[in-house]
Amino acid sequence: MTQSTLYEPVGAIWASMPSPGLLLTSDGTILETNPAAESFLNLSARNLAQSKVFDRLFINADIVDALQRATHNQSPVFINDIEITTSEMPPVQVSVQLAPLSNSEKIVMMLILPRDKVERLSRAAQSKSAAKSAIGMAEMLAHEIKNPLAGISGAAQLLSMGLNNEDRKLTNLIVEETRRIVKLLEQVERFGDLRQPHRIAVNVHDALDRARKSALVGFAKHMRIVEEYDPSLPLTFADSDQLMQVFLNLIKNAAEAAGPQGGTIRLRSYFDISWRFLKGDGGGNPLPLQIEIIDDGPGLPEHIANNIFEPFVSGRENGAGLGLALVSKIITDHHGWITVEGTPGCTIFRLALPLASLETSVELTHICKSKDI
Repeated sequence: MTQSTLYEPVGAIWASMPSPGLLLTSDGTILETNPAAESFLNLSARNLAQSKVFDRLFINADIVDALQRATHNQSPVFINDIEITTSEMPPVQVSVQLAPLSNSEKIVMMLILPRDKVERLSRAAQSKSAAKSAIGMAEMLAHEIKNPLAGISGAAQLLSMGLNNEDRKLTNLIVEETRRIVKLLEQVERFGDLRQPHRIAVNVHDALDRARKSALVGFAKHMRIVEEYDPSLPLTFADSDQLMQVFLNLIKNAAEAAGPQGGTIRLRSYFDISWRFLKGDGGGNPLPLQIEIIDDGPGLPEHIANNIFEPFVSGRENGAGLGLALVSKIITDHHGWITVEGTPGCTIFRLALPLASLETSVELTHICKSKDI
């Protein structure tokens, strides 16, 4: 078996991975370097090939010991908050994951996660927790406020029948504002819905297409929506209607950010095997299905960039601040992940979802156990 065929199965995926990665032997010899690592390290794959990783990358951690543990235990090893540098770049704070390839006991994949990416993931986790905190107040607000509002709106409509045009403007204002508040409460009320999503094998592109068509005849009719789909993307395990709601909310957010002058929204999908929902014990479920909603609007307001998924946080005047919080809740219920990064002219909402095959098998196992099958 030649060296090239040893890791041929990772070929196209390895080359397209956004995270810097190296393939190492158990003694630290660099076999391959993906394009993201070449760019990050400012060193070519040819320059790094067949050299020892600890000779070319200066890391303030015991990589030799970590490599030995990863190969001996055949399980991933994580090293957080360390510095990495080379002769061609200044020190950068990163986290590193070493994971043995499943088809070889002697080859380890080394993934490098720059600190800014790790911090974005951490902020996303905090946002998910904050979104769930809104559930407790949802039912109280709905029951205690919606009923009196209906009475106020009805009384205002009755009063308007005997008023002149000038005074009728005031009652119409009352009706309009009560309707606006009811819509707000209906959004809040969704957080009180504790039912689990009805999850089945779903084609992500079908949900995206439904959302795109709905948006183009409504709030996004002034926008250009471009599709950049990976046609070979596998199915995910999701509630199709809730997934469509997520995409609708994100497209609406992009369309409103663009303003009346319009702009372009790109819907992109791709497969990234490196994404994983990590647990405290270092294990986790893979989330390889990636969906991006990208717009060319003004970007995220700086004062809300770090807590955009929290309830009642909005960058728009009179915005309810619940659309993105609801998106975060739905994705969390689907055991997925959502992050955002933005600069003026480019905002990217990135969703990571599980494969249908893995999730379906887990769900069926749970159902069988609960029914003693």
